[in-house]
Amino acid sequence: ICSNPAPDAGPKGDNIYEWRSTILGPPGSVYEGGVFFLDITFSSDYPFKPPKVTFWTRIYHCNINSQGVICLDILKDNWSPALTISKVLLSICSLLTDCNPGKTKYVVIYSPEHAVVEASLWAILLFPLLLSQPPGRLWWGREGTQPPGDLP
Repeated sequence: ICSNPAPDAGPKGDNIYEWRSTILGPPGSVYEGGVFFLDITFSSDYPFKPPKVTFWTRIYHCNINSQGVICLDILKDNWSPALTISKVLLSICSLLTDCNPGKTKYVVIYSPEHAVVEASLWAILLFPLLLSQPPGRLWWGREGTQPPGDLP
């Protein structure tokens, strides 16, 4: 796992099965300018089973539920041991540029207009506010989570 880590992903500490990743909102998307933290958990069956990848940062997207679980085929039935973490992260970035509500079990009602407003609010307005606050003062992550200790 550690021999060729993705540029923005790596172990959280000494546990090689628990990684943290940072991705930037794709240019030209409603997430442009946003910074998103993801948790990557590898099972002992990796690379024969996909890693569990979840958004740690709150995000509004029709293929990502409120707990940060990503509905992406390569993280489920279309996993291949040939996929690298870099390719997985690239696929997630690609997913952020295009919502496909027809292929998700998480969405009841999806409004593209609401998505643009909500995603832009999180990526552009609230995340910089979070970074400007002293540690522990303000956190907009998923409910029940704590901010990462390594936030700038």
